[in-house]
Amino acid sequence: MSDSKNLVAVLLCTHNGARFLHEQLESFTKQTHTNWHLYVYDDGSSDNTRGIIEEYKKSVNNRVVFIPTQHKNFAKNFLSAVCSTDGDYDFWAFSDQDDIWEPFKLERAVTNLNQSNTGANLYCTRTGLIDNGGKFIGLSTLFIKIPSFKNAIVQSIAGGNTMVFNKAARDLIVTAGSEIDIVSHDWWIYQLISGSGGNVFYDPVPSLLYRQHEGNLMGSNNGIYAKISRLIMLLNGQFKDWNDRNISALTNVRFILSTESQHILDEFVALRKMGMIKRMVTFYRSGIYRQTFLGNVGLLAGILLDRV
Repeated sequence: MSDSKNLVAVLLCTHNGARFLHEQLESFTKQTHTNWHLYVYDDGSSDNTRGIIEEYKKSVNNRVVFIPTQHKNFAKNFLSAVCSTDGDYDFWAFSDQDDIWEPFKLERAVTNLNQSNTGANLYCTRTGLIDNGGKFIGLSTLFIKIPSFKNAIVQSIAGGNTMVFNKAARDLIVTAGSEIDIVSHDWWIYQLISGSGGNVFYDPVPSLLYRQHEGNLMGSNNGIYAKISRLIMLLNGQFKDWNDRNISALTNVRFILSTESQHILDEFVALRKMGMIKRMVTFYRSGIYRQTFLGNVGLLAGILLDRV
């Protein structure tokens, strides 16, 4: 599908990504939606990443821009990429360096995003999981509850590598800025778009193959090991620390949030300072939730133990 409209800026952030980069770039070439430009923000690679990008640039009629950076932080690199990549684009898409996009990824995202022509719109998806050698090993957790700020304030539902968003959403991200202290760019963007009253489309159809290996910074949230890791993070206070950072960031951009989201944020901040009984009652009334039964059990335990 070639479309003279719906121009997409693909933002690929790299750091010593030569090992798997060829497969990711080839999956861009195979996209059924062909109207895209690629911006590569490279965080100080010392391998052949730049050489691979320069060769690829020749094969796609120079639709590639390489930008050296030195952020040393994956979340800041992605936010900086959004804020720096300006132009007459209809949509922006994130990409990691070691995934493999499904051929329909951009086409399906654009189709979903075009269902709403007003406001900030964010599209994200489930993922297929592969090992180092590209062997399929499963799927990420399927979420079925409606995306909302009441969910976003305590949970990130999709990887940034699946995200595509429109200009209004990009403008919100730019307004918030790239220097804000956040836990992860994908969780932050889910909070920002849902909190502003924007539309979040979660697609249960996987849009890419997400490589699970020792080098990727944020692995799948699926499996027993991931569940145990989350429990440990809850008990040792890391989840509470993450919430501290997210609350601080959201407070800094409070003016972006809808009146309803401001109320939810205030309620969440207040309940974290209450005694146990009042904390439980306020939590129940707030309607804040995670996507799965076990996730909500863990959230309830965190509320009881004052670890949220």
